[in-house]
Amino acid sequence: MLDLFEVVTGDIDSRSDLPEAAGQEVELRSLAGRSAAREVPHWTKGLRVGFDTETTGVDPATARIVSAAVVHRVPDTMTEVKVWLIDPGVDIPAAATAVHGFTTEYVREHGQPAAEALNEIAEELASQLVNGAPVVVYNATYDLPLLETELRRYGLPSLRERMNIDDYHVLDPLVLDRWVDKYRKGKRKLGDLVAHYGISVFDDLHTADIDVLATLDVLEAMTRKWPQIGVTEIEHLQAIQVNAHHAWAQGMNEWFARNGINRAEIPTGWFPTAVSVF
Repeated sequence: MLDLFEVVTGDIDSRSDLPEAAGQEVELRSLAGRSAAREVPHWTKGLRVGFDTETTGVDPATARIVSAAVVHRVPDTMTEVKVWLIDPGVDIPAAATAVHGFTTEYVREHGQPAAEALNEIAEELASQLVNGAPVVVYNATYDLPLLETELRRYGLPSLRERMNIDDYHVLDPLVLDRWVDKYRKGKRKLGDLVAHYGISVFDDLHTADIDVLATLDVLEAMTRKWPQIGVTEIEHLQAIQVNAHHAWAQGMNEWFARNGINRAEIPTGWFPTAVSVF
């Protein structure tokens, strides 16, 4: 899990002069309003599957997975953690090692072969998502496309191919936080949301299992603080996240242009489950 745009926009994210994207906001409020009268959907009490990776780089088109964690959680009932250490078959850059601590030598000695581990990870995710459980990923447009790219790299079936379904549900606390609290100042990396929502973390972030547990805890804290998340059906939350990301990315791109910052535009589409991303 990497905050791809937070690296360059973290300080800018707090600016109060970003455009409101009013048309997007009207649609989001309409969706939430229609959901408010419903009973709490099953997803808030049922199984959700957390996923996170630590990798060799920041570009999901070229990075390799070094470690990954899948966590099954039913709130107040069960938490099950599975972790993989992977030999990616390439050298791990020093900058990546500085983040997660894994060296090339260590993973070559202790890690699973990449194809074997990736297949296990995909099977673990698919076995739960096919039954309707949402996958919870912080900055999902990094980790999920990265996993799909890795599966293609080794000629392995994608998640959707394994499940034989058109799509599956994704919950991204980063995107949801931008929806419910879009004008809050400050950065929005995972550590920032952990602090903002008062989550206790008993180890350092940037290990896959600790990051997944923190992400799941943040989502649960958000549903308590922001009732519009919990009362909205999960199918509507997918559309809300698409619109919320579009509004944020459009606002950032406009801010860059207005202030003469020459950089590539942030993609306005939110398609974390797409197979052909790159």
